[in-house]
Amino acid sequence: MKVKHVFFDLDHTLWDFENNSKEALLELFHEMELQQKLQCTFENFLEIYYPINHNYWEMYRKGQVQREVLRDHRFIDTFKQLGYHQTKEAKHLSELYLQRSPYKKHLFDGALTVLNYLKLKQYSLHIITNGFNEVQFIKLRESGLNSFFESVTTSEEAGCNKPEAGIFNYALDKVEALPKESLMIGDNFEADVMGAVNAGLKAVWFNPAKEENKTSIKPEIITHLQELTKIL
Repeated sequence: MKVKHVFFDLDHTLWDFENNSKEALLELFHEMELQQKLQCTFENFLEIYYPINHNYWEMYRKGQVQREVLRDHRFIDTFKQLGYHQTKEAKHLSELYLQRSPYKKHLFDGALTVLNYLKLKQYSLHIITNGFNEVQFIKLRESGLNSFFESVTTSEEAGCNKPEAGIFNYALDKVEALPKESLMIGDNFEADVMGAVNAGLKAVWFNPAKEENKTSIKPEIITHLQELTKIL
């Protein structure tokens, strides 16, 4: 059956999480005078923070930690590793970061072009994201993405995270879409690709880093968003 509904992941797929996050953190690093307090450069801070943040997101996706733990402890743990045991200040950084980062506007190259193309082709476009309600809708609005999408499904709303089938089923039911007429596009192989395929959707892996696929699932692979015009 022809694809009618196209579901996108948001962070790391359309919204350039790395650049937006880095820009917000750099501003806060200087404003909070963290170089002096932590006795490290911004680059050193990121070297510690990135793997901690990644691990907390992995645990969150698997239901091993709640969002409040992810939100605060990625900074608490980073401070501790740098020998700065100021939990209150780490939580303050977390609050400021969540207030600041969603207003950043960097998108992946080709995002607006391909979304306009898909709209002209009359696909119904949707978002499925594990991100927090409090920031995802701001990101969509501030980056100019909001008008493209007919629905936005968050893990908070669905009550489960990608790659669980429940979030995909919830998103499909919300717009009365059938799995066989739906396609998921995302950067995370486990969450977006395997999750979608296991829920009966087709999938496209957005893989700009050209990571190796070591599974038996063989989705379409793109390294640039505009390659979608060759598929859809």
